[in-house]
Amino acid sequence: MTASYATTATPIGPFTAVVDGDGAVLASGWTADPEDLCTLVHASLRPSALEQRTELGAVSRAVADYHRGDLTCIDSIAVRQHSGEFLEAAWEVLRKVPPGEPVTYTEFAALSGRPAAVRGAASACARNAAALFVPCHRVVRVGGALGGFRWGLPAKRWLLSHEETAR
Repeated sequence: MTASYATTATPIGPFTAVVDGDGAVLASGWTADPEDLCTLVHASLRPSALEQRTELGAVSRAVADYHRGDLTCIDSIAVRQHSGEFLEAAWEVLRKVPPGEPVTYTEFAALSGRPAAVRGAASACARNAAALFVPCHRVVRVGGALGGFRWGLPAKRWLLSHEETAR
């Protein structure tokens, strides 16, 4: 399968999204390297080729609009990820965490239906290929410490601050 990608300039740095033929986001993040993003995609969905585009329609508009302050524009963008039952359910839960209202890993585990699976919740964040559209940046440690973020803690800090001030 050939997937398309486009890179958009953002206040945090370049943001690249990789989409399948239906326009669903397979992978995304604050990088200009689409090949690196493709390594995050489950093998059953991983594209065999990439085609660069100047923009990806609704996906590119949502990236730009989100960074300008429209925090809910990412909610309607289709995402396609594959893994086990818990991770897929956890990624859906992440899409329902309201902007500006981060949850702890413990709260995220409970929302995902497995209160004791705090490490599993952290794994769902770490294995999320579709950053921004599956907003794993909205999960923090107990006490508000940032925890980890594939795209760096300065990016996570910016996103959380952006969501707090733009609400």
